[in-house]
Amino acid sequence: MTTLFVLDVPENRPIAAVAAQDPAVTVGRVGPYYRIDSDAPIVIDRRATGCRHAVWYSSVAGLVGSRITQWDKDAMRVESR
Repeated sequence: MTTLFVLDVPENRPIAAVAAQDPAVTVGRVGPYYRIDSDAPIVIDRRATGCRHAVWYSSVAGLVGSRITQWDKDAMRVESR
């Protein structure tokens, strides 16, 4: 399981929304965070989120059993360990 946490603030909501468009991904809530889960890698296109670079690079609040394998100006890819 791949799990990514993103703080639920207005600037980060598009990240959760874009992630939720993937049918393999589920987006839920844990306290003030979005919990983004998938059995497959989670891939989020930065341009689809409309996030500026400062928001993009500060959006990850935590990971569980996962690692970031790509986090650049184009996309974020999170995979299971």
